[in-house]
Amino acid sequence: MTFAIKAVVSDPRARMFAFATQKTMYGGKHIAKGDTIFVFASENEGGPGLIASGVVTSAKAIAKKRGVARQTPRVSITIRRIALANRLLGRSELKRFCDWNDDRPETELNFKFYRQATNKIVGISDKAAAFLRGFF
Repeated sequence: MTFAIKAVVSDPRARMFAFATQKTMYGGKHIAKGDTIFVFASENEGGPGLIASGVVTSAKAIAKKRGVARQTPRVSITIRRIALANRLLGRSELKRFCDWNDDRPETELNFKFYRQATNKIVGISDKAAAFLRGFF
């Protein structure tokens, strides 16, 4: 499975990224060492959207807090950057893809990242991964 993360990124050109206790959705909790991941610098924190692709070098599930009924699974990961994006892809480029049943990779990314604006790690389809590879 391939993954994508939308998070605060302090240095978009860094060779390594570390993300602690990140929320997961849409299969994101299954991320593991060796998985391919696409990194989006969150526009909510001033980022431009898609910035890099990489390989997960470590992934550790965070234990749920006792006594809390509903908790989103969280993981901490590190990523080794493989490539920098050479074209823009973010909220403004994906916003028009909102027919949730059209089976387009752009719509899948818009749905998973921007329908709820929270930062998160998500699992993505092979079709979405192939689409994202076109930005490198």
